[in-house]
Amino acid sequence: MKQAIRKGKYNIALREKNEKLSIQYIFSEDMKKKILLDLRIEDFCEAVQNEKPEYSHEILYVFGKEVYLLPRFGGEKEKISLYIKINKLQNSFCIIVSFHEQEFPLNYAFK
Repeated sequence: MKQAIRKGKYNIALREKNEKLSIQYIFSEDMKKKILLDLRIEDFCEAVQNEKPEYSHEILYVFGKEVYLLPRFGGEKEKISLYIKINKLQNSFCIIVSFHEQEFPLNYAFK
């Protein structure tokens, strides 16, 4: 996964939840890439089947990561808990399905 990201072979899905983070916080594409490359085994939560019937053969990998981001409209840096769900395709390309604030507590597999 990290090799694909280093080579630029990834895409963050254009979903409302994902875009909301970039609207609320100063959050560049380089920052997103750095966070993805900084994911550690301790950030891993679970691997799940893709729920969409046409993609049921795919496995999605869920991570949680705490980061500090600067609010776009003023204020001090805030600690944000991210929910990151990644689909690593067989052709060495990754789709970052989810990259947004956590909506519920996560259970970490290795913490």
